[in-house]
Amino acid sequence: MRLYSLSVLYKGDPKVHLLKAAYDVSTFNFFQRSSVQEFMTFTSQLIVERSALGSRASVKEQEYLCHVYVRSDGLAGVVIADNEYPQRVCFTLLDKVLEEFSRQVSKMDWPSGSPATISYSALDGYLSKYQVQRVPV
Repeated sequence: MRLYSLSVLYKGDPKVHLLKAAYDVSTFNFFQRSSVQEFMTFTSQLIVERSALGSRASVKEQEYLCHVYVRSDGLAGVVIADNEYPQRVCFTLLDKVLEEFSRQVSKMDWPSGSPATISYSALDGYLSKYQVQRVPV
């Protein structure tokens, strides 16, 4: 069971943009990592774009399961995990992250924000905290 990506996005009008993201691509070949990360960013934006405000969904994309939560205020979160990771845990994580993000980052910064301008550093910590390490049997 593994988490690969945790992203916070804003579903604005006319498009969705990434506010902050954390990735764990350590299990991929060194030369694949940047393209895997780009795929995850693109997929996250596409899923949020196709999701309605106030909705939650789990979407299968290749060998990944993408869990998305778009709040009614346009703030959205996406977790990309393997197929074995529990869906309930993913949505609990998204609830927690989006609630904390909305308290720490001004709503006025969401429409124009980018990963470079938004100061919110908790995503890497959440990604590693919620990572489930396999125990060899």
